[in-house]
Amino acid sequence: MRSLNRIGRVPASVPLAADDVVEFHAARLLLLLHLCGTSGRIDGLTKLAKLDFFARYPDFFAVAKAADAPLSSVQQSTTQALTHDAVESAMVRHHYGPWDKRYYHILAHLESKGLISVSKEKRAFRILLTPQGTERAKTLTNRPSFETLVARMRDLKKAFGSKTGTWLKNRVYQLFDKEVGRRQLGEVIHK
Repeated sequence: MRSLNRIGRVPASVPLAADDVVEFHAARLLLLLHLCGTSGRIDGLTKLAKLDFFARYPDFFAVAKAADAPLSSVQQSTTQALTHDAVESAMVRHHYGPWDKRYYHILAHLESKGLISVSKEKRAFRILLTPQGTERAKTLTNRPSFETLVARMRDLKKAFGSKTGTWLKNRVYQLFDKEVGRRQLGEVIHK
């Protein structure tokens, strides 16, 4: 993974995907903390990863939301689930469900920039936006390029923001056993 600061050193003939740029992922996690967290905080890497999974895989989110929705809204949500939105950045199957091996790198990047603070509370990591991180997230929220992601994250907060990481992990395995649970550890999750 490369930082935008180092891209100038890459020959123009080398293809570069947004998925390879740390700031791409950092922006998404800032938005996730701001829009899906509680006062800019998410407790636990499992919860962070599962919320991020639903933000990155809109079709899976639509199915999960429909499974937990009242009967009257299930038909509308199921229709939305069939939109086949593109996956922005793929994740892999890990011990506790969907995971991105870059999380530690991205979180360290955000912390080194003073945008988040990470502390350990018992066995879980608490990830909190700093005042500077909150301001940066608010700026990203208003950018047209993030409009679709912001809308999805607001919907995600309503649907699953109050759930624990363990509940989200269990729900992923329950609903997506074939797509996630039966994959080999480290195998890419496709939609």
